[in-house]
Amino acid sequence: MKSIEPEKYRADSSLELAKSSTLEDFGRNKKELKQELQTIRKDLGDFQNTMYAHGKYAVLICLQGMDTSGKDSLIREVFKDFNARGVVVHSFKVPTELERDHDYLWRHYIALPARGKFGVFNRTHYENVLVTRVHPEYILGENLPGINSVADIDDAFWDRRFDQINDFERHLAQNGTIVYKFFLHLSKEEQRQRLLRRLRLRAKNWKFSPGDLEERKLWDLYMEYYQDAIRRTSKDHAPWFVIPADNKNAARVIVAKILWESLKKYKDIEEPELDEKIRANIADYKRQLENE
Repeated sequence: MKSIEPEKYRADSSLELAKSSTLEDFGRNKKELKQELQTIRKDLGDFQNTMYAHGKYAVLICLQGMDTSGKDSLIREVFKDFNARGVVVHSFKVPTELERDHDYLWRHYIALPARGKFGVFNRTHYENVLVTRVHPEYILGENLPGINSVADIDDAFWDRRFDQINDFERHLAQNGTIVYKFFLHLSKEEQRQRLLRRLRLRAKNWKFSPGDLEERKLWDLYMEYYQDAIRRTSKDHAPWFVIPADNKNAARVIVAKILWESLKKYKDIEEPELDEKIRANIADYKRQLENE
């Protein structure tokens, strides 16, 4: 039975998605993978409780992936044992009019987790260097100075945007937010099968959109821009991990394992010492309650 090595999935500037696996099961069956996840997610839930009491760190988890890559179900399963108040999930869709009246990072900034909490971004600020690169006409909706047509969106524009994202994440890390970024790496064939499942199962029909097929035609372009984005922004303070996503149960275990193996290294995150006066009177407090 193969072990799960978190560092194996960490991306750097040499990433080649075409050579990165989309399938892993570690020689475990579905039941074994689910049992392993149950153990890890309990540890993560306990860690969040301690982190809340400690009160100096937050955790931001960024999930990206093509349609059907399993983001929603991963969130549901990995964080199932958390205190409901300890994890906040934001699913970012097409920007609203209010959001377009601000810079593209604004809606992400105001959704950041408070100290002591986990925040999960289901689709993230990276949509602004992924979907918008595939469809640069979307940038025109941001009403940016000097951008009057698609012709004005040159390489220098994207260079600046990547710099802004790196600065944003560096600022978060320097102020106590631990950042993890996961790309759920799905094969095109597996996406085809999952889209077909949405069409075949009536209960899943609502998830299907004809637009999914249009975006699927642009698969190679998306992979090019995902690779570029990950290469440019995988930093020590905000690392990217490329997660094989064809097996959903294995993907969930990998993400949970990466989080747990990394977070437990933060030895300074511990429950605060009880006030000396309270500790000295614990016996009296207990006696008062027992004698009511």
